[in-house]
Formats: sequence, C-alpha cells, structure tokens
Amino acid sequence: MRVTAVLLVLVKLCVAQDNECGVVQMTQWAGQANLRTDPLHNPVDLVIIQHSVYGACTTDEDCEKTVRGIREYHINKRGFTDIGASFLVGGNSKVYEGAGWSLVGAHTRQYNNRSIGISFLGDFRKTLPTTEVLQATLDLISCGVSHNFVAQNYRLIGHKQVVKTESPGTKLQKEIETWSHWVENV
Repeated sequence: MRVTAVLLVLVKLCVAQDNECGVVQMTQWAGQANLRTDPLHNPVDLVIIQHSVYGACTTDEDCEKTVRGIREYHINKRGFTDIGASFLVGGNSKVYEGAGWSLVGAHTRQYNNRSIGISFLGDFRKTLPTTEVLQATLDLISCGVSHNFVAQNYRLIGHKQVVKTESPGTKLQKEIETWSHWVENV
C-alpha cells in the first residue's frame, strides 16, 4: 500500500512539473494516459532532435489530430507500446507529451533508456521551424534541466547522428548544430 502511495505522489509530481513546462498532457490531447510503464532514470544527459516528416500543423486542432495520428500509427502499425517520442513540438509552438520526462520512449534504438527524444512535427529538410517553435523547444529543455529531468551538462544531437535517417532534416540539423549543447559525437 505504501509503495502505491509513493508512486501516485511521483506521478502527480511529474504531471505538475510537465504542466510547469507548458507541456500539453497526453490525457488532454489523447483522452487517456500513456500506456508505457518503463521508468526513465533522470536526469538524462542526452537530448535527441527528430522530425516527423509529415504532419506539419499550425493550429491546436490540427496539431492534436497529427499527434493522435502518430500515436495510432506507432501503436497499431509499428507495434510500440505507445507513441515513440518523449515530446512532440507543433507548428503552433506547443509541446505535446509523448513518453514525457519519466518514461522510456521508443524514438532512437539503443538510446531510448538514456535520453529524451523531441520530434518536430513536419518536414525540415529544406525549411526551418519558426523562431517561436525553436524557442518552445529550447524552453522545454531548459525546464527539463531546472527540474532535474535533464542533466545540466547534457549533450544534444540530431537523430541522424546515431541512426541511418535524414531526421531531423538538413535545415534543422544545421540549426541545432548552433545550439550550445550540440555535440558531434556521442
């Protein structure tokens, strides 16, 4: 009974901290809680940036529809327990909870249990997200650092640096290479 009470307090604390970070909770955009159960040990020292390629959106309604579609695809077509990314950032500058800060996602094979994966909604091979979307992502990471979900000396990479993929896209990769925590080699 005591373990259950402690877990409940921890879950409420994580939700409160996600809310402080301005994250749209999965219960809000999906109508149900995350199905993942494997805990992510914090603070992580690696942040991996991706893009979804499809699903560019600019309104709350379109972005929530896109995130629900990605979740459905991940569960029903890819066989994932739930949506893969830790967080997804829409063209409306809102951050959507995926696996979140405290659960292991399925965004980057061999790195899932020691990193968070942030996926930008859209295709960023030839264009960049808006300044507001980029800032929302930097603010999310800073909030993760301030709540000890992400280590202060974290390293940041593009998905293509560890997986054979074009993600996060050429333009977005060049952008993140200018960010202070970007590293060439993990």
